[in-house]
Amino acid sequence: MEHMIIRPARYEDLEAMSGLLQELFTMEKDFSPDPVKQRSGLKQLLTSPTAIIFAAEYDGEIVGMCTVQKVISTAEGGMSGLLEDLIVTPRCRDCGIGQSLILFAEKWAIKQDLVRLQLLAEADNTAALRFYDRAGWQKTGLICRRKMLNTNSQLY
Repeated sequence: MEHMIIRPARYEDLEAMSGLLQELFTMEKDFSPDPVKQRSGLKQLLTSPTAIIFAAEYDGEIVGMCTVQKVISTAEGGMSGLLEDLIVTPRCRDCGIGQSLILFAEKWAIKQDLVRLQLLAEADNTAALRFYDRAGWQKTGLICRRKMLNTNSQLY
């Protein structure tokens, strides 16, 4: 795709990225599409000093994206990054856009002196897992757990 560029996302990309997240969260079992929540999260990422959104633009249209957020790793003794929200619109898959997004994220992470990148993937999404294998991402022995918090109650 010769007219494709990867760049930091801008506020005017918000609706297109929200649409991509709707598609992503339709595919993932643990999440449900919610345009209000997705726009809120994207706005927070766009203004965060510890995060970046990369947008893949093809002929003026946003056709893919991924996010990276910095976190402190006690295991590594430094900053690491959490890569999330990697999605490419179906008509542009298998064109190298996902690979380009990951490479840009990796280059950004190196420039930020991050020592590791990590991501979560659906355990039964074999296409995504093969993609990450080809991109050099290693499987770990860790599993992900989560607990949804009721922010309306007082725990302490």
